[in-house]
Amino acid sequence: MIALSPTLFIALLGGITPSLLWLAFWLFEDRCEPEPKRYIFFTFIVGGLAVAPVLFLEQYAAGMFAGTALLLAWAFIEESFKFGAAYITSLRAYVFDEPLDAVIYLVTAALGFAAVENSLFLFGSLGQGVLHGVITGDLRFIGATLLHTLSSATIGVALALSFYKSAAFRILYALLGVILATALHTLFNFFILGTGGDTTFFIFMVIWIGLVGILLAVERIKDPVRDYC
Repeated sequence: MIALSPTLFIALLGGITPSLLWLAFWLFEDRCEPEPKRYIFFTFIVGGLAVAPVLFLEQYAAGMFAGTALLLAWAFIEESFKFGAAYITSLRAYVFDEPLDAVIYLVTAALGFAAVENSLFLFGSLGQGVLHGVITGDLRFIGATLLHTLSSATIGVALALSFYKSAAFRILYALLGVILATALHTLFNFFILGTGGDTTFFIFMVIWIGLVGILLAVERIKDPVRDYC
């Protein structure tokens, strides 16, 4: 049996638990026509596995870009891979049969990604002390997890709005969604990393406002017949 070190256990627990709590919240939004659990599971897992190629590409990008261009490249890489995780597992399958599904699967992939990413950050932070790790975990729970949720949900809303349109329009809306998500992600990274945390509270408030807007959009997207329960 492989022994699990206390540091690794705490990092996994602290990284995965917030994502599972948020996932439960979003699945509750789709409680009337719930998605198959196996698709939710695989989308979450593939979203988490996407962290590995993303880290590799981000290191490669760091050798090619600097400043704002690097932040933009990092954001585009992450948003593209989260979208790709949802697409290969769910969005091209039969389970994508109503507009709201786009939001659910995009958010699921994003939360899987955030779970692994947060665990890695926590594992590194705990090496500097438990208190430092706890503080880092709180900030990532408030910031990074919400950011991944907001940005991917933005793509999901774009796909949902194009659900009944032609294939060309669906591709266009998906592209616009990725561009908008990348812009949001880049702005977050710019203000958090570029200002030394001076505007952290303001940025977190903006993210919360954005999530409220997404939730209002979800209520408009829901099918008034199928989603009534």
